[in-house]
Amino acid sequence: MKISTRFSDSIHILAFINIYHGKVPLTSNNIASSIGTSPVVVRRLMSQLRKAGLLNTVHGAAEPSLAKDPTAISLYDVFLAVEDDPHLFTIDRKTNPECIVGGNIQETLTEAYHQAEVAAEAKLARTSLQDIIDTILVKQAQKEAKQRKED
Repeated sequence: MKISTRFSDSIHILAFINIYHGKVPLTSNNIASSIGTSPVVVRRLMSQLRKAGLLNTVHGAAEPSLAKDPTAISLYDVFLAVEDDPHLFTIDRKTNPECIVGGNIQETLTEAYHQAEVAAEAKLARTSLQDIIDTILVKQAQKEAKQRKED
């Protein structure tokens, strides 16, 4: 089963647009080269982010911008904008009901998964895009400082 990267790629897109705004052309090609994906994937995700009210775009212009201040965009907002299924975990419904484990696993995991999802959703709701951008910039400054020391 392939794990979706739509969520992390969407956060990447929004952070890239914020950090590189006015510094490089914000084309889907440039953004895609940072993510390591195709421009088509970037355009598709940007469309979903625009529909969710997180991104402003102008057709034919490489000038996307955040629709809100990055402090007002939570990671949960991004998750809801691009993921088709709001559940983080999936329970196998095709287990053997005659087996002790197979007959009880769905009900058992439902509550555990629900608690984990609620905790994860709360954490994502408390984490802003600005938090991610700040961390990216700090990590880059640390890399640059380390490189200067090595040179």
